[in-house]
Amino acid sequence: MADGGSAADDFYGRLRAYEGRAAAAGGEGKDPVNEPMIRHWCEAMGDTNPDYPAIAPPTMLQVWTMGGLSGHAGGSARSEAYDELLALLDGAGCTSVVATDCEQEYLRPLRPGDRVTFDAVIESVSPRKTTKLGSGHFVTTRMDIRAGGELVGRHRFRILKYAPARRAPEAKKRTAEVRERTAEVKEARRPRPVINRDNAGFWAGVAEHRLLIQRCTDCGTLRFPWLPGCGACGCQEWETVEASGAGTVFSYVVMHHPPFPAFDPPYAVGLIELAEGVRMISNITGVPYDKVRVGMPVELEFLRVDADLELPVFRGAVA
Repeated sequence: MADGGSAADDFYGRLRAYEGRAAAAGGEGKDPVNEPMIRHWCEAMGDTNPDYPAIAPPTMLQVWTMGGLSGHAGGSARSEAYDELLALLDGAGCTSVVATDCEQEYLRPLRPGDRVTFDAVIESVSPRKTTKLGSGHFVTTRMDIRAGGELVGRHRFRILKYAPARRAPEAKKRTAEVRERTAEVKEARRPRPVINRDNAGFWAGVAEHRLLIQRCTDCGTLRFPWLPGCGACGCQEWETVEASGAGTVFSYVVMHHPPFPAFDPPYAVGLIELAEGVRMISNITGVPYDKVRVGMPVELEFLRVDADLELPVFRGAVA
């Protein structure tokens, strides 16, 4: 045990030696900050803030650093040190990777015409952690983003490099049984919604069979999902309006895989544009999954999925 612990400590020491080393250096944005990209972003996000596109939405920070499919001019900006760190983890059996989270800091708005440069550092490597996916190490990089030499924001990105957990034969057997037996799938509980102080009013409305939308008391902008402040004017005061329940399918996907307990694929998940102008994601019921179409009219209904959970969904109609 002592030898095993010592070896683990030595390996972690080798990993930590990469902390503070460059993960990327001398990166340059492929394009200057520009109005067309800002408009595309705002349309996709449904963001009608009148300040755009005179400035870029802060959450676009990473967009201006991406190399796209063709990569950055002159090759990747990623450093040898970062590649060495990943190779070291691969050699220890941590051959799989999953992105876990990101954080952003905004120091000043970016404006059309700004040219972005960036550098990144390996900020931290965690001790070995065991998760449901497997055992491995969290690696956090911090990217410093500049425009005209001025620091405008930071982007922290965290991944888990891990060795996939091996399933016991009995666990594999149970998984196969769940996939094959629809009755068992239907008996499983759906995931519970996360209810917090910012969205508790929405779920209180659902309990009363009311679909409530926030409305800013300053500028009158409607917003969904529920947020603590108005994205248009920044006001933190709001009231609610009840949706009529009418809407149309703005976009949709058909879920085939993976099969989650309590869900019976294939099924349609839609981005519904309500008559009031806001959009929400929900299941589409009442029509076969392969009959769902963009523009299809839908009506709100409330679906009880188990004794403790009722959800707003939208029933479609085939013309």
